[in-house]
Amino acid sequence: MTAFAQRHAISDVCILTADIERSIAFYVDKLGFTLKHRAPGFADFNGAGLTLALWEIGHISRHAGLSAERGSGHHNVLIAVLMASPAELDACHAELAAKGVAFERPPADYAWNARCCYFAGPDGEVWELYAWLDGGAPGKLA
Repeated sequence: MTAFAQRHAISDVCILTADIERSIAFYVDKLGFTLKHRAPGFADFNGAGLTLALWEIGHISRHAGLSAERGSGHHNVLIAVLMASPAELDACHAELAAKGVAFERPPADYAWNARCCYFAGPDGEVWELYAWLDGGAPGKLA
């Protein structure tokens, strides 16, 4: 039997947020996502490739029994977006920075043969924009 990860594509990434309204504003106003569903404590968006969802941590805790404890001082998720080229990455960086997205530093070329830049969403989720440099992804297996 084929492994679970080979049979089922990841369809959604859900960020457990402290403030749903603040997060909706960030994803709509700064990143340009289109709101698809809105319910108490929950929202999701249409985006290229998969659904991005926000779920207020207190809401999911009350209804699904998950812990409402949030980590502090460290990141719990990274959402990566592959760009077609380093030039596209630089243009995207400029566009988002002009909308007030605060990047850790300007785009740079890294030892893993990629040009990358990083920013955080309102709940500390890390976003990576990356593009492979000449030669593509290193370390390909099979």
